[in-house]
Formats: sequence, C-alpha cells, structure tokens
Amino acid sequence: MAGRLRLTALLRDSAGAALIEFAIIAPVLLVMIFGTMEFGLNVYMRSVLEGAMQQAGRNSTLQSAQTGQSTIDSYITNQIRNILPNATVTFRRENYSTFSQVGRPEDFTDSNANGVRDTGECFQDINGNGTWDADSGRSGVGGANDVVFYTATVSYTSFIPVGAALGISPTTTMTASTILRNQPFATQPSWNAVQVCT
Repeated sequence: MAGRLRLTALLRDSAGAALIEFAIIAPVLLVMIFGTMEFGLNVYMRSVLEGAMQQAGRNSTLQSAQTGQSTIDSYITNQIRNILPNATVTFRRENYSTFSQVGRPEDFTDSNANGVRDTGECFQDINGNGTWDADSGRSGVGGANDVVFYTATVSYTSFIPVGAALGISPTTTMTASTILRNQPFATQPSWNAVQVCT
C-alpha cells in the first residue's frame, strides 16, 4: 500500500517536467529556426545575385567589356560578399554567332543513326577547337554582335550546423545567367565551320 501511495505521488509530481519537455522540443525548434533563416538567406541571395547579373549583363555587352571582364566580375563578387564574406563566386562566359546557337551541339553526320556522335563521324567544328562539342560556344565574351551567355555561380556554407546529419548538403549553390548580344562596335568575328572527320 505504501508503495502504491509513493507511485501515485510520483505520478502527480510535475516538478522538472518543463525541462524534460523543452529537451524534447528544443532540437526540432532549433532546426525550424535555422531552416527559416537559411530559406530567407537563400531567397535574399537569389534576389541580390539576379539583380547584380542584370547590371553586369548590360555592362558585358559594351565594347569596354572586351578588356574589363574582371571589373564586371568584381562588381558581382562584391555584391555577394557584402552579405556573405566567405561565399565563393565563379564565372563562365560562352559566346555564339546567333541566339539560336546557344547551348546547341555542333552538327555531325550520324552514319549509324544512333543519335550519338561516334568516333569517325564527321562534324562541323563551329568553335574551332578541333573536337566535337555538345555546346558549340567559344569561351569568353566574343566580339561585336556575338551573343554572350554569362553565368555566375555562388556557393556558401549552410547555416544549419547539423544539416549533414539530417541529409542536408553543408553547402548551398545557386546559379544565375543572362544572355545578351554584344553591341555592334565593329564587324562580327568570323564563325566559319570546318568539317572534321576523326
């Protein structure tokens, strides 16, 4: 009987229950707080990156961009690092003769009709590098009237400290691109395709 009374008294005793309940709820609450912060940062970073790319894209089409690429890249990098000083920002520029060429592979003769360019099948070397490419663009800003596909990629460490344990990547990566035609400050460079059979 005395044991039963003690057990009943123990069950009615709520001292310290709040601490136990908080210990159970705290991890979930912290993940939600950090997740909300991470989501907000991602949305804000995307907005800043897109805005910086619009300005940089416009500047990239000017004749001065032929020698001022590092200034344009620095502008975007500074905009990003004003928010996240440790972010990594990388850039890629590909140029094409026309908008319709962007992202298109070099034409090839599909001798065996398998839809894949195999060794020995002739192809039109548009970018002049001597090999068949799935993207016919040339690296760099190109020349007058060329179409430039300009891409910036930003990577930064996630705010969620235990993200890897939850299956969340420890690094967030986002990309923004713009595509514009260079101003006609001179005659467009030649884009002569050469047939190669190797």
